[in-house]
Amino acid sequence: MTASRSAQWYRGTDRNAYIHRAWMRRGLPSDVFDGRPHIAIANTASDLTPCNMHLNEVAEHVEHGVWEAGGVPLNLPVVSLGETNVRPTAMLWRNMAAMAIEEMLRANPVDGVVLLGGCDKTIPALLMAASSVDLPAVVVPGGPMLTGTFRGAPLGCGTDVWKLSEEVRAGTLSQADFLRSESSMIRSKGHCNTMGTASTMGLLAEVLGMTLPGLAGTPAPDSRLLEGAHETGRLIVRMIADERRPSTVMTRGSFLNAIVALAALGGSTNAVVHLLAIAGRLGVELTQDDFDRTGSGVPLLVDLQPAGRHLMEDLYRAGGLHAVLNEVRDLLDPAAITVTGRPLVETLGEATVHDRDVIRSRSQPLQQDAGIAVLYGSLAPDGAVIKPAAASPHLLRHRGPAVVFDSIEDLHARIDDLDVTPDSVLVLRGCGPKGYPGMPEVSNMPLPPKLLAQGVRDMVRICDGRMSGTAYGTVVLHVAPEAAAGGPLGLVRTGDMIILDVPARRLELDVPAEELAAREPSPEMTAAFARPSRGWQRLYVETVQQADTGADLDFLIGSSGDQVARESH
Repeated sequence: MTASRSAQWYRGTDRNAYIHRAWMRRGLPSDVFDGRPHIAIANTASDLTPCNMHLNEVAEHVEHGVWEAGGVPLNLPVVSLGETNVRPTAMLWRNMAAMAIEEMLRANPVDGVVLLGGCDKTIPALLMAASSVDLPAVVVPGGPMLTGTFRGAPLGCGTDVWKLSEEVRAGTLSQADFLRSESSMIRSKGHCNTMGTASTMGLLAEVLGMTLPGLAGTPAPDSRLLEGAHETGRLIVRMIADERRPSTVMTRGSFLNAIVALAALGGSTNAVVHLLAIAGRLGVELTQDDFDRTGSGVPLLVDLQPAGRHLMEDLYRAGGLHAVLNEVRDLLDPAAITVTGRPLVETLGEATVHDRDVIRSRSQPLQQDAGIAVLYGSLAPDGAVIKPAAASPHLLRHRGPAVVFDSIEDLHARIDDLDVTPDSVLVLRGCGPKGYPGMPEVSNMPLPPKLLAQGVRDMVRICDGRMSGTAYGTVVLHVAPEAAAGGPLGLVRTGDMIILDVPARRLELDVPAEELAAREPSPEMTAAFARPSRGWQRLYVETVQQADTGADLDFLIGSSGDQVARESH
């Protein structure tokens, strides 16, 4: 029988084995080196990632389960990305976090890993890393926070920030009341309680098969999260014995299941770039068009902000993820398995809906055909995405004049004093992976005060960046190629007519091709592009791919496995 990875470090009587064991003892008994599986707990807890601050407690319960099952748990703090704090954007470091985690898992004497994440980029980075090293791995999602209230009404973190701040700009909410809501929004530990990126990726980790069935979506303060963490510790030991790896769990069918769930949940557009990147690490065939082909006809069943009214605590109470999946069970690949080895559809059992206000039936959905739409045309030759569930129906077919911003700074300087109408199309460029750098969540541009005062609350907005999964509006995102990569978005001029036709999947710039070919990029735009001279940002800008393939680095696509050929001493 082949020795386990950890045994390759610890077994033997030579100097190297002595060094490995001696420095790891620290009170551990000798029999922990007798072939027991050693489990890394890849822990993204950090005081600067507020949504993940509780993961040290979760890690303790994973440890209990690992010890109980005969394994050896080892806490491994890894790069943690807090969406709300880091500048210029957490997306700049998703690939760095994934690369660092991958290398640490490969370099250390571990046989499997439990992945602890919550905030937006942490679960994607962990899954990308685990996919590339391909050791047995399982996710414990940190879970959403409880619902806060202000003036008797529930607050959706993120979504209500956008809404309330626009009301201040419109003059319908005082600055004092806006600030008073601040202490009410974050009521407990956990990530955003809307169907933002954190909630979306936690739930999709389970649909991909990578969590203990039934765990995703459990609120962070709920004791059942700790119970699930304990059971996950036991599970990872069994997974190592069964050699169940990410490559055996996450198949093409698993990703198509995730796309179905993304539509039914009304999940974040950011899931597109994350699922594409994870699939790229596994070598699974997945394209941005799969999101339209598989998900566009799926109805929106979950009435959660930003596409609806309720919050994650309500979803859990109403039956949770499994109740939603049972509603679309016939659309799921029955062969796709989970970390337990059982098919996903078999883990759903008889999960039922307890509140039809929160989880709708297929016959009475919140919205028909609600999945991500992928648009092509002269303005987006390689595609762009829009979330119809978060858009205004009357704007899904629209023709209007462009109002162009050459950078986010240009937007901030001019947005409050624009000559615009409700038909105008706001265009922000220079916000793609290369241009910003890192593809920030700025695409849901604030509306001009002139229009807010008229009661306008949505306009067509187009950008080569992303938007928060908690945001809403008729926002066209991820335009590819981005302006900094030579895309036609960089040639748009204020006054050009833009045609958006979501039903026809078109995004066109109504300018003759000959005229467009004769144009030069705006000097103000090119001057604002990122030009880092060193470090990670330089490596990122030089090697990052475009949004339509997941915005991973070109040399990180694929897997290097778990083997390390050389000794360290």
